[in-house]
Amino acid sequence: MIGVLVSGEGTNLQALLDAELPVVAVASNVADARALKRAEGAGVATAAFPLAAYDDREGRDAAMADWLELNGVELVVCAGYMHLLTPAFLARFPQRIVNVHPAPLPEFPGRHPLEDVLASGATAAAATVHYVDEGVDTGDVIASEAVPVLEGDTLETLRERVHAVEHRLLPEVVRELCAR
Repeated sequence: MIGVLVSGEGTNLQALLDAELPVVAVASNVADARALKRAEGAGVATAAFPLAAYDDREGRDAAMADWLELNGVELVVCAGYMHLLTPAFLARFPQRIVNVHPAPLPEFPGRHPLEDVLASGATAAAATVHYVDEGVDTGDVIASEAVPVLEGDTLETLRERVHAVEHRLLPEVVRELCAR
């Protein structure tokens, strides 16, 4: 059973839903995230855990982990979730939290990887699925597929091509992890 953490649009969540994977719960740190509407439309349980509603990240992450466990979640997928998870949250789902990242790792971690790829003159971005640990995009890479940077690429054109690969690669990796 899969729980998905989201912060925004939810296009990678939609890819998981379209692949008919067993997504049972979707949580967000943003109460009005479009991804929550996508999940509700698919009949999936949703909840928002905005940081402002808690004393600290630890309290928020504990409440979110409790809710995920109550919904039977065994694998957590971060799909555009823009907060770091606390060590206590990670301990609740050991080696069962994965993230999708739009650039090669460890070369381009962080919040603006495609901007960094373009600024560096690199010849490729990537769709990368990796385990989540306490660092910023430092967990072991499970799968990565290069996406060439084309002459004249803008952030938007590169992001569109990377998303297309993410929308295929993430469900493939998650399906494989669920089969283990």
